[in-house]
Amino acid sequence: MLDQSNRPALPPEIARRRTFAIISHPDAGKTTLTEKFLLFGGAIQMAGQVRAKGEARRTRSDFMKMEQERGISVSASAMSFEYKGWRFNLVDTPGHSDFSEDTYRTLTAVDAAIMVIDGAKGVESQTRKLFEVCRLRDLPILTFCNKMDRESRDTFEIIDEIQENLAIDVAPASWPIGMGRDFLGCYDIVHDRLELIDRADRNRVAESIKINGLDDPLLAEHVPAEQLATLRDEVAMARELLPAFNRQSFLEGHMTPIWFGSAINSFGVRELMDGMGEFGPEPQPQKAAERQIAAEETAVTGFVFKVQANMDPKHRDRVAFVRLASGHFERGMKLLHVRSKKQMSVSNPVLFLAADRELAEEAWAGDIIGIPNHGQLRIGDALTEGEALRFTGIPSFAPELLQTVRAGDPMKAKHLEKALMQFAEEGAAKVFKPAIGSGFIVGVVGALQFEVLASRIEQEYSLPVRFEGSQFTSARWVTGPKAEIDRFVNINKQHIAHDHDGDIVFLTRLQWDIDRITRDFPELRLTATKEMMV
Repeated sequence: MLDQSNRPALPPEIARRRTFAIISHPDAGKTTLTEKFLLFGGAIQMAGQVRAKGEARRTRSDFMKMEQERGISVSASAMSFEYKGWRFNLVDTPGHSDFSEDTYRTLTAVDAAIMVIDGAKGVESQTRKLFEVCRLRDLPILTFCNKMDRESRDTFEIIDEIQENLAIDVAPASWPIGMGRDFLGCYDIVHDRLELIDRADRNRVAESIKINGLDDPLLAEHVPAEQLATLRDEVAMARELLPAFNRQSFLEGHMTPIWFGSAINSFGVRELMDGMGEFGPEPQPQKAAERQIAAEETAVTGFVFKVQANMDPKHRDRVAFVRLASGHFERGMKLLHVRSKKQMSVSNPVLFLAADRELAEEAWAGDIIGIPNHGQLRIGDALTEGEALRFTGIPSFAPELLQTVRAGDPMKAKHLEKALMQFAEEGAAKVFKPAIGSGFIVGVVGALQFEVLASRIEQEYSLPVRFEGSQFTSARWVTGPKAEIDRFVNINKQHIAHDHDGDIVFLTRLQWDIDRITRDFPELRLTATKEMMV
């Protein structure tokens, strides 16, 4: 994170924007929390439970059929809404580790993250992985410890675990009163308020009582004596042992404030949203290969961090999600698509409210807009008002699982190729065309992605397919002097394939293959990631 002190003040429209993602291990309650954000932002009238029955209560942020059947989020969706004068751009990310690549890319488009932790389970493996990515980008992180209305672990234990596992300072912003059945609410340390939970109505906002410190006699009217004594002791200990919240340290990614609550009971969510508004970062400068782009620059620039195909199955549309890095965008503007060097007229950009879209008449730096297109836009593409910029840092990972794919009907091979190319451009899978032989090899990061692909190809293209084992186990991109690459390709024909960009890929069976190439071709580099740049 850069030193903010000498930056000029941002225009008010940009300064009020907060663009963030929610990260967590599956089942920590991320989708429920997203729902409640939308509920309090006035974007939806009633939050739907993730696994609720009946169309009326479908969750609003999971719109793919499979997400609704399984109760997991597999594609990152973006939502914009107003809250207390701030403009929140919330990007929901898949928590399931099989879709982590989508999540990594999403984190390149946000300025902060909310980490959701389950009060009973603490820091889980996937949380740790995602946290590492935030750490690489120095993203400020706010923590929400969820499910306090169930039996959960001791508060100090949870905080210790975060500090030890993630090597970050934790500053309590609220402190829970009781847990499980006895969970009454929280004491808001930042504002000296008592927040009480209302279990009767899950969609109602908890009541808050203004008090003057922990010695206020009012407290005894609302909190039983025993719990009050414990609360006073614990908060006194916390103030002794834990650092006080420091916004600068938080913005630099060294400290995380933690709120306790229960998303399903709408408790603690509003405090977390206030925290994001009050302390969260304004739209940050974005890195390009040529220079850094500041949010207050007047020329519009932005980059594509995600492509979602067939959001509306009736129209073969694809929507490119674009994070605006600078400027004030207006509908109908002509922007330069840097990779193709062509002008693009953006006449129907959309803003998202989960699966509902509305036309975006305007947008500012920090906003995320969707641009419907027919395949011109790819992940990593830059859009500018004429400057040739290339945004950096959007990763593409080598797949860890490779399988060959065949259409159930051999006559439909062409259709299959089209479907696969679409998913490759969307970033849902890597598609490799071997230099020898027919067919395609599909590579993914997690096994569940094969199921999602098969079900989407069948639904969106009416094309049953089967995935079969492949002799190869991993793929590496090859870079180096052209003559050396040609010599390498000639010798290793049966291992060579091309990805959907036409780049050369070396398919391997064993680590030994990679070591052999490194030894025989010292000038070549085999890499497991390729930056998605034009």
